[in-house]
Amino acid sequence: MNTIRYFLALFLIVSLPSLFLYWLLVHPFVHFWRGQGIGVTYTSLLTIITASMVGLFSFRHFLLSIDYGTNAALIALGLVFLALAGWMRFAIQKKLSLRVLLGFPEIAPDRFPRALITDGIYARMRHPRYVQFLIALLGYALITNHLAVYLTTALWVPGIYLIVLLEEKELRDHFGDIYQAYCHKVPRFLPKLNRDQNRDDDQMPKPHVISRM
Repeated sequence: MNTIRYFLALFLIVSLPSLFLYWLLVHPFVHFWRGQGIGVTYTSLLTIITASMVGLFSFRHFLLSIDYGTNAALIALGLVFLALAGWMRFAIQKKLSLRVLLGFPEIAPDRFPRALITDGIYARMRHPRYVQFLIALLGYALITNHLAVYLTTALWVPGIYLIVLLEEKELRDHFGDIYQAYCHKVPRFLPKLNRDQNRDDDQMPKPHVISRM
C-alpha cells in the first residue's frame, strides 16, 4: 500500500501544478491563442506543460519527503469522496463532449461553437466540473496522506476560484444577458436543492451551444 500511495502522490504533485499552469496560460490569453490556431496552440501548451512536469519530477524526493503513512480510516473516507466525484463525473459527461473538456470551443469558437448548458446538473450549480475536481482531489489527498498533496489540494481552492472568474468573464462576454440571467438563478458551487427547482427550470434561459465547466 505504501508503494501505491507513493506513486499516486507522485502523479498528483507532478500533474496538478502543471494542469493549473495550463489553465492560467489559456484563459487570460485566449484571444492570443485563437489567432494561432489549434495546432500551434496545443503544441506550445503541451511543450510548456511537459517541461513543467519534468521539472517537478526532478524534485520528487524533496516534494514527497513528508509522508504521514498509511491510514485505513483516511483511505476509507477518501474512497467515499472518490465515489461521490465519480457520480458527479458521470452526470457531467452526459452534458459535455471530449472536445469541450479539452477547451476546443474556447480556442477555435468558429469551428467548435460553444453552448450554454443550463439543464441537468448545471441547473443545480454553474461549475460542477470544478466541484467534482476538488472532491476527487480531496479523496486522493486523503488516500496518499502526503503533505505535498494536501498543500497542492489546498492551493487549488483559490486557483479554481481564479479560473472560474476568468471563465465567467468569457461566458458573460459571449452570451451576454442570457448568461447573466443564468448566474442570477444558479449558484456557482453549492448545489441548488430547493423545491422550486422545477419552476426555476421552466424559467431558465434556453440558449445553445456549450460552457465547458
